[in-house]
Amino acid sequence: MTTGIAFVVPADIDDPAVPSGGNVYDRKLCRALAAAGRPVLEIAAPGAWPRPGADARAGLARSLAALPDGTAVLMDGLVACGVPDVVVPHASRLRLAVLVHMPLVDEGDQHLDALERETLQAAAAVVATSPWAMKRLIRQHDLDPARVHAVQPGVDPAPLAAGTDGASRLLCVASVTPRKGHDVLAEALARVADLPWTCVCAGPLDRDPAHAERVRGLLARHGLADRVDLAGPLTGRALDAAYHAADLAVLPTRSETYGMVVTEALARGTPVLTSDVDGLPGTLGHAPGGTAPGMLVPPDDPAALAAALRRWLRDPALRDRLRAAARRRRGALPGWDGTSRRMAAVLDGLAEETP
Repeated sequence: MTTGIAFVVPADIDDPAVPSGGNVYDRKLCRALAAAGRPVLEIAAPGAWPRPGADARAGLARSLAALPDGTAVLMDGLVACGVPDVVVPHASRLRLAVLVHMPLVDEGDQHLDALERETLQAAAAVVATSPWAMKRLIRQHDLDPARVHAVQPGVDPAPLAAGTDGASRLLCVASVTPRKGHDVLAEALARVADLPWTCVCAGPLDRDPAHAERVRGLLARHGLADRVDLAGPLTGRALDAAYHAADLAVLPTRSETYGMVVTEALARGTPVLTSDVDGLPGTLGHAPGGTAPGMLVPPDDPAALAAALRRWLRDPALRDRLRAAARRRRGALPGWDGTSRRMAAVLDGLAEETP
């Protein structure tokens, strides 16, 4: 079956003020499906997902009701999972797949977790962004493994990063929220303040303003405010320039289903220092020959992160080894064409009968 696909995405998918891995995945997938000759009807859903107001809920209900019976529908989980009362009534007539970028329980709300379970159990297919996340969703929501699939993000080819001096420019690309661990990074950087380095943190500062202020406070307390640039969201050429100047990418996250910024750095031959948690070890992977193209440290552990940074900054042989591995890993990264083929296969395989 090679019919068209309706794809329900957050309305802010292209808003440069709120970049996210989920939005990038959705946009790249739309383009890759279209390039492969798969018609995509993009349905933008305005609202404060996953906790929308009445108008957003009503708008989503109208959009779903307007789709003909039997339509293959892919819904971003941020939109779908918090509103089973809107989505589930259409599951019996649409061929519904839900794409889960991040389980809603990671929002810290058990009620959202229960709503997500109801939505996912009604869907004909559930798509996770990594094998680790796929297994987690199966366990967490008691899903039929045959209906759950892993469709990993691709990555665009990019030129090799020039770096700065080969060691001292650090780059962290992530929203400044508790989950992403900027507070851990601040504490770790304080422990290596005797060494030369600068750090650019590229990501929205308004997702959790109180946490962003806490991070600013930590940087000020440790005398690091002039060495760490909380640059806010960077996209397009500005983000490309930040990657191009980076010597090491750092992602000190406490949890992560996949970690697209890891492969974005590796696509430029830049090593990555990140947390040994969730899907990240699989995303970092190994270069041909078995060498890791970066370092993994325990999550939420400033001392371990600082120790790894000190090794990086003081050991030229380590830097050369990791950089060589990152460049070899670069050639093995998947592209978005493969992502679109795997997603199309999931949608084409949906049974006419929903669960």
